[in-house]
Amino acid sequence: MADSRPRGILETLRRTFDMPRRTASSRDPFKTLIITIISQNTADRNTARAFENLSKHFEIIPEALANAETSQIERCLKVAGLYKNKAKAIKQVSKIVHEKYRDSLKAILLLPLEEARNALMQLLGVGPKTADVVLLFSGGKSTIPVDTHVNRVAKRLGLVPTSGNYEAVRESLQSLYDPRDYLAVHMMLISHGRRYCRARNPLCTQCAINTLCPTKRTRDKDD
Repeated sequence: MADSRPRGILETLRRTFDMPRRTASSRDPFKTLIITIISQNTADRNTARAFENLSKHFEIIPEALANAETSQIERCLKVAGLYKNKAKAIKQVSKIVHEKYRDSLKAILLLPLEEARNALMQLLGVGPKTADVVLLFSGGKSTIPVDTHVNRVAKRLGLVPTSGNYEAVRESLQSLYDPRDYLAVHMMLISHGRRYCRARNPLCTQCAINTLCPTKRTRDKDD
């Protein structure tokens, strides 16, 4: 792989898509954590609806959610799917942050990256992707969260090993880009995956980076 190709991909995607604006919720580590737990295996629209429901019934702070009835949280999250597991995780995470971390994730976010990742992943319902989202968006840490879009697009573009697991994909992407671009890499690959590089029926002929994509060249040969 030529060194210029990853850079060319990112530069083209930046010209193609607007960088989404950061919301107030994304700047709040605890809100980011809760939203990301809700988003697991859930469409963006339903994630937003579930978080809105939760926000209407509770203040999104550790103490309020730690003291909430699990059944009440479940009712708020029903639209998101897997709501029982997510409600349990949210209540237990909130209790730990309230009791152990005095209602703030700041102490974790001040740790070095790997220590902060490990601390977050000790919380129920927090896997690598959820931890990385909190670290990148709310902690300003140098990591690239790998959701389904990032994983799919990066593999189709040949930027990462096609059989790579979460960590292999994350580390490969991070090796290709400057840490100051990690947020853009994450957001641009998601935007591209939603609009053009879909899981089914990707719009290869409309793709702005199809000349840089080995998967597109393979499809052309097969045709």
